Amino acid sequence: MRKTFTIILLLLLSLSCIFATSTWDNQALISARGYIRMGGFSYEGLIDQLEYEGFSYSQAKYAADNCGADWNEQALISAKSYIRMGGFSAKGLVDQLLYEGFSNSQASYGVANCGADWNEQAVISARQYMRLGGFSYSSLIEQLEYEGFTHSQAVYGVNNI
Repeated sequence: MRKTFTIILLLLLSLSCIFATSTWDNQALISARGYIRMGGFSYEGLIDQLEYEGFSYSQAKYAADNCGADWNEQALISAKSYIRMGGFSAKGLVDQLLYEGFSNSQASYGVANCGADWNEQAVISARQYMRLGGFSYSSLIEQLEYEGFTHSQAVYGVNNI
C-alpha cells in the first residue's frame, strides 16, 4: 500500500511539472501571438522579446515555433513600417531587416513587396542629409550611393529636394 501511494505521488508530481511547464509555454504563446498581431517581428526578434519579458529560451522558442506566424508577412510588415519613416534604399532596407533577424529570403520578400518608390525614398534621404548640412551636390549623391541607392536614384533624390 505504501509503495503504491509513493508511486501515485511521484506520478502526480511529475504531471504537475509537465502542466506547469505547459502553462508557461502557453503564456509565452499568448504573448507571442499578441506581438505577431502587431506585426513586424522576425523569428529571432520574437524570441528575444519574449526572453526580455522573462520567459526562458525554451518557452520563447516554443512560442515562436507555434504562434502561426508567416515570417515573410512579418518581414513585409516591418519593411512597410520603415518605408513610412522614409529614407531607405532597397539595399539599406534589406540590411535593416537582416539586422532584425529576418533571413535573407524573408528580408528580400519584404523589400520586394513593400511597394516603395525608391526614387521618392532617395528624395527623403537627401532631405534628411541636407538638414545636417555640409553637402555639395556631388558629395550628397555619393552619400546616397553609399546608403545603397543606385546612381540614378541618388541623382533623382538630389535633383528633387
